[in-house]
Amino acid sequence: MIVSMPLIPLRGLVVFPNMVIHFDVGREKSVLALEKAMLIDQHVFLVTQKDAETELPTGRDIYDVGSVVKVKQMLKMPGGNVRVLVEGSYRARLVKLTSENPYFIADTEEIDEFDLEEYDPNVAALMRTASSLFEEYMNSRQGKNSDILGSIGQLDEPGRMADIIVANMDLKIDECQSVLATADHAERLRMVISYLSRENEILKIEDKISNKVKNQMDKTQRDYYLREQMRAIREELGDGENSEAEVEVLRNKLHELKLGEKIEKKIDKELDRLALMPANSADANVSRTYIEWVLDLPWNNESLDAIDLKKASDVLEADHYGLDKVKERVLEYLAVQALAKSEKGPILCLVGPPGVGKTSIAKSIARSVGRKFVHMSLGGVRDEAEIRGHRRTYIGAIPGRVMTEIKECESKNPVFLFDEVDKIGADFRGDPASALLEVLDPEQNKEFVDHYLEVPFDLSGVMFICTANTVDTIPRPLLDRMEVLEVSGYTAEEKQNIAKKYLVPKQVKAHGLSAKNISIGKSAIKSLIDYYTRESGVRGLEKEIANLCRKVARKVVEGDNTKHSITDSNIEEYLGKKRFHFDKLLGKNEVGVATGLAWTVVGGETLFIETAVLPGSGKLQLTGQLGDVMQESAKAAVTYIRAHSKEYGIEEDFYKTKDLHIHIPEGATPKDGPSAGITMTMSVLSALTGRKLRKDIAMTGEITLRGKVLAVGGIKEKLLAAHRMGIKKVLLPAECSKDLEELPTSVRDEMQFVLLSEISDAVKEALI
Repeated sequence: MIVSMPLIPLRGLVVFPNMVIHFDVGREKSVLALEKAMLIDQHVFLVTQKDAETELPTGRDIYDVGSVVKVKQMLKMPGGNVRVLVEGSYRARLVKLTSENPYFIADTEEIDEFDLEEYDPNVAALMRTASSLFEEYMNSRQGKNSDILGSIGQLDEPGRMADIIVANMDLKIDECQSVLATADHAERLRMVISYLSRENEILKIEDKISNKVKNQMDKTQRDYYLREQMRAIREELGDGENSEAEVEVLRNKLHELKLGEKIEKKIDKELDRLALMPANSADANVSRTYIEWVLDLPWNNESLDAIDLKKASDVLEADHYGLDKVKERVLEYLAVQALAKSEKGPILCLVGPPGVGKTSIAKSIARSVGRKFVHMSLGGVRDEAEIRGHRRTYIGAIPGRVMTEIKECESKNPVFLFDEVDKIGADFRGDPASALLEVLDPEQNKEFVDHYLEVPFDLSGVMFICTANTVDTIPRPLLDRMEVLEVSGYTAEEKQNIAKKYLVPKQVKAHGLSAKNISIGKSAIKSLIDYYTRESGVRGLEKEIANLCRKVARKVVEGDNTKHSITDSNIEEYLGKKRFHFDKLLGKNEVGVATGLAWTVVGGETLFIETAVLPGSGKLQLTGQLGDVMQESAKAAVTYIRAHSKEYGIEEDFYKTKDLHIHIPEGATPKDGPSAGITMTMSVLSALTGRKLRKDIAMTGEITLRGKVLAVGGIKEKLLAAHRMGIKKVLLPAECSKDLEELPTSVRDEMQFVLLSEISDAVKEALI
């Protein structure tokens, strides 16, 4: 049967069936063929090049017979190479090459091996002869392998015995290829016996020559000669005395650090190995790098905590506007550290939308306590080795990012920020979240062991801080180690103060401007907030301020040295037409259109739920990429209205004679969550009764079939979103009244809140 599969040409290597071997793949065609094989069934056809020096082989440059193998493991190496572990499946013949670009694809045909079905004494004699000759061959070599000899003796398949013997002999490529191309098992054994006999004769002659030379030298003279020769070689290379001196310097440094008996014993042993290696050898470089890595770690270097709550408070106030609850919790944390003098402490996790200052808070904490600051982003990290490092058995192994950052900052107790911990991933390279548990858990990190370093390092003095946009995607075991601090969005007033105190001076300086060139008025900042940005944080606001500075910088460079005063009246000259308008977003009161509030990872958002009533047979259609929870809310809303149709003056059989279509605009954005129940109910009720809904009222809350309004989360973010939209009245569950205390006073004073217990309470407020 003809089978088409990717083909990889090998240089200087012949792979046999049932053989497990690893090799490196470096050529682009071969890497692409390997990746294609992994996507299909992990099988690839391996054939050997006739000339190993040929860099870009064609069909004429490879043998016709090879092995079909299954790829067991792939490992990407530095420099673009791929290390592959394969297991041979069967012999195959190359029928034809069907494609050479972008990689080789070949039609292959399995070679039937002509084995004996019955016991043949001639074949048994051949097997015994081959086994005996192979044992003699292995015993004559210095690196004999007793495991191979044991496995050969237990084989009862002549063909497989021949394959294993040839795979473990130093033969020419064409000789190995001849054995591979021979299907008849008995004939294959005869070829192997011939090769073994020849090689054994050669080894006997080599042994005789070697023994004759050894007998001619007295042992003492030989040892003296070799030592003098080694000393002369080192002197010529210029690394003899320097190598010994280097080892001694490293050993003295080790003893000065006083790392404990266990660690000193391990590094001492490594130093002894280094002393015996040639200074310029690859193994010496690997060993030297490892020793220097261990000795360069800040084992005894730490920042002396100077916890001054007054100073810490001043730093936090100077660096951030608002965020009172976060600042209060940080000061409490520092106070406990100052009193308890304990190295163990909670892992703070700052959770909030982008642009609210989570990372800068961590920097301020480090500055307030006088510690060094270390930052590591976990967004998209999928390799466990990023946290724990690689085993030293791998080529190009390096320590993990945790120990690398600790070494770079030269302190064993910095403030260590793990950014975007909610975006950590996992794949076949391991689970970084599980590796992070050992780093963050106070009960385990006192003796954290990096896979590369293989010695325990104390991380208990490190102040770990994490940031995330949401806790939903943080693995539960990891979240259990953290104390979550909500960093919600800013009000318009807070944004104005942040822009005035921080963003405008920062961007003016960054663009090479001064107060003589540019002035951004309060009205201009308000316009930026209201008409050019829609966000919980201030990242977009800072981009727009930078945009203004760029416009002015260009004019200055072109020779306009007048002071450019930017206000609400001329801001469109710099940024173009206003992007957002409250009146356009809110519009007028309509039938079937309700204004809801939603929570997202980037803060609160407003959404409009529309309902249309059509003649039909009672179908309910939901559009706008609604998730399962929102679909259930819509069905619950319709069921409630059916149960109370008389109360609201709706035809009792509307669910038989009318179709309902519920839609949430921006259909390309998936939406889900348990907070749209009351909004959907009001939208459907308005459409069925013909009564208009007030657009200046927003609402949030879940419902039950009995008409109860249930509490939902994210109230603060939702209300801030409503405030940004200019909505003055919000309907929310009565159980959420406690969440109003978290709102800034300026927002509470400008808005009216109606607490709902029943759906009927919302009907009185929202329907006209």
